[in-house]
Amino acid sequence: MLRLAFSLLLLVSFFLVPANSQEKGESRLRAGAYSLDITPVDFPCIVNGGFLEATAKSALDNLFARCLILEDGKERIVLLVVDSCMMPRDFLDGIKKLIQETHGIPPERVMISATHTHTAPSVMGALGSRADDKYRAFLGVQLVRAVGLALKTVRPARAGWAVIEDPAHTFCRRWIFRSDKMLTSPFGEVNVRANMHPGHLNPTTIGPSGPVDSGLSILSLQGTDGKPIAIFANYSMHYYGSGPVSSDYYGRFCNSLAKKISKDPGFVAVMSQGTSGDLMWMDYGSASPKRDIQAFADAVASEAFKAFQSIQYKDEVPLGMAETRLRLGRRTPDEKRLDWAKKLQEKITGPIPKNREEVYALEQIHLHEQPNVELKLQAIRLGDLAIATFPNEVFGITGLKIKERSPFKTTFNIELANGSEGYIPPPEQHALGGYTTWPARTAALDVQAEPKIVDALLLLLEQLKGEKRKPWYYEQASGQKEQSKLAAYRLEEMELSRAFDSSGNNHHGQYEKGVALWLTGPPGEFSPGRTNRAAHFAGGRMKFNLPGWNDTYTVEGWIWNGFPVKDRAVAGYFFSRGKDGEIGAPGDHLALGGKSMAEGKLLFFNGNTVKKVIAGETVLGFKTWHHVALVRQGKQVMLYLDGKKEAQGEAEITGNSQGGFLGGRSDGFAPFEGKLDEFAIYPMALDEDAIRKMASRGKKE
Repeated sequence: MLRLAFSLLLLVSFFLVPANSQEKGESRLRAGAYSLDITPVDFPCIVNGGFLEATAKSALDNLFARCLILEDGKERIVLLVVDSCMMPRDFLDGIKKLIQETHGIPPERVMISATHTHTAPSVMGALGSRADDKYRAFLGVQLVRAVGLALKTVRPARAGWAVIEDPAHTFCRRWIFRSDKMLTSPFGEVNVRANMHPGHLNPTTIGPSGPVDSGLSILSLQGTDGKPIAIFANYSMHYYGSGPVSSDYYGRFCNSLAKKISKDPGFVAVMSQGTSGDLMWMDYGSASPKRDIQAFADAVASEAFKAFQSIQYKDEVPLGMAETRLRLGRRTPDEKRLDWAKKLQEKITGPIPKNREEVYALEQIHLHEQPNVELKLQAIRLGDLAIATFPNEVFGITGLKIKERSPFKTTFNIELANGSEGYIPPPEQHALGGYTTWPARTAALDVQAEPKIVDALLLLLEQLKGEKRKPWYYEQASGQKEQSKLAAYRLEEMELSRAFDSSGNNHHGQYEKGVALWLTGPPGEFSPGRTNRAAHFAGGRMKFNLPGWNDTYTVEGWIWNGFPVKDRAVAGYFFSRGKDGEIGAPGDHLALGGKSMAEGKLLFFNGNTVKKVIAGETVLGFKTWHHVALVRQGKQVMLYLDGKKEAQGEAEITGNSQGGFLGGRSDGFAPFEGKLDEFAIYPMALDEDAIRKMASRGKKE
């Protein structure tokens, strides 16, 4: 790890803008923009974007390469956004070399990204599709031309930017399935716990596997005379869906927004792709809406225009750009899978695969032949605004990590920039499986690729800003040690490294595989000024150890159950005190009852030897947040639901372990399937009034 950090520092130092170019008062901005038609002229053409290869005989609408030039007297930066599904690094490196030879701009000052329309001519072979070599040659010439034409428009300029939240037009498209309804991978394994596009209101799913980055970012450039030059927008929405050849919603958005801002035909509107690897316009928790791509584009453009109207401009905007390279391994097939792939390859007739199994067989051979790959990462600075770029398809939570920790006041991300090296699920998402994790050129990088890429980009941003990245916000606001609590787990982490104990007692927990992070938590007085976050348990637990944990204590927190209680003997254990894996599960365990007893109600159980059960009286709402509490005072046990006492009784103490679990029982039986949040353990028996006050912090949904 130290060697990696040292290598990154050397590369960053090589490409960094000199420090004096960042000083205030030395930067007079100039900008230019051009939009060049790149619609194919030679049909039919190959179209990628699906599992299998397709062709198009004509264009539904035009494709464009939209180029933005930024200068400050010391630096010249090119931002080039292309209506394409994806473009490989070797192709783009060749284009950048031609740009340098033709226009004198170094490759490390050029960013080229794809919008990710799935209905453009194929520039890169992937899954069952080949590249269209005729279109690649045509596109290369056009991209170099676009830069030259944009350079001719450069003039003194001012810049401003704004961000508006638009949660109405992007949602998580990857959903967690019930443990008894898992899907099968292309390799014949029933291990898919999460997958994209489950269908609307699918009863076999529980909920989204990740959060949504709904930030719609707008960079606006105008001449010093106030006339608009360009708008550079960024939004995390995968694509809408259109027939080929089409720019999808991106082109329609640009046209719609341009009409709202300027009648000048030279004005350029750009929509770049954010971190949308697991995001799309469909809300699978609701009924399927009527499809209308133009209405969608117009609606997003209207939100962007609201942000545009709030922008204040500056003519002194120091520029900077940094670039680094990161070499990563791919998840190559073992001997058994490679043998399967080669045998299937021998049976394939024709130049391309014909089904999913054949696609993934050929992909295994690709990975075996190229087990490592080098990524090119870039960061760009415009005053207090930063842009981070990924050559990948990136989950929403990953983009939010960059935004949360960036040293800049405002940051947005561009994916599929400077190459296309596939999906980079966070490590915890790999454990849930699904299309975005299946080894192929579209998702090949090693399980730890995402945190390595995030760290490398944050390092670039630190160097551009001259400041360290922000700490995790929950650590920053953890406060002093609380004598009233043994531990407090807010369960709002963005990575699996640990479950942070916010009590100050440093009893940090550890997540197991099978937990999704940073989902929406219960509404209420939990996270002022920001969305409250929770963890979704999908087979894994969070385990912790509390020295000094005695036989008088209280545990309280919030639960959201996603498993139908009638379909399992016990719907799921969400709190457990006991030794990990101990036979018979001695200890204290709190669950939601199932069809064998206390169906849908709180259920206390103290192990298989004594088998004492204390059950509540109220059925908890399905997929609804509820506050729960367990109070033990010696043999006395009391259960509370939403601030009211549900049940009480005597239960023998069957274990005095200092270890505990959230999301599952100590022996792993009947793990909880749903979300947990805001759990705390107290070294005392709290009274009903105290528990009522804790429950009152939440709001009804």
